[in-house]
Amino acid sequence: QVQLVESGGGLVQAGGSLRLSCAASGRFFSINTMGWYRQTPGKQRELVAIITSGGSTNYADSVKGRFTVSRDNAKNTVYLQMNSLKLEDTAVYYCRMTISQIMSGRTYIYWGQGTQVTVSS
Repeated sequence: QVQLVESGGGLVQAGGSLRLSCAASGRFFSINTMGWYRQTPGKQRELVAIITSGGSTNYADSVKGRFTVSRDNAKNTVYLQMNSLKLEDTAVYYCRMTISQIMSGRTYIYWGQGTQVTVSS
């Protein structure tokens, strides 16, 4: 069974930095796209950043130039380095991975449990 475990959230002052990590465990064939989404109360979950298996990245306009997504394939881990944090970055952050299974070859979407990031003034 595949599990995604996140870490690194917390409370930070505006202008500060945080680094989120998300590691996949279990048995699977390969991890394709890795990414981060965020959600605030009453709003839909939104894309923050994604990185493909080839290393291509895509960012939400609101975080371009401030956030960096990266991956370590040997550790089945995706990271989100968040710099110059703003009050509006406050949200629950979720990692998301598309993972291919060994036996079926099918690809499934998995989500982390979410980690709270709170930016204070």
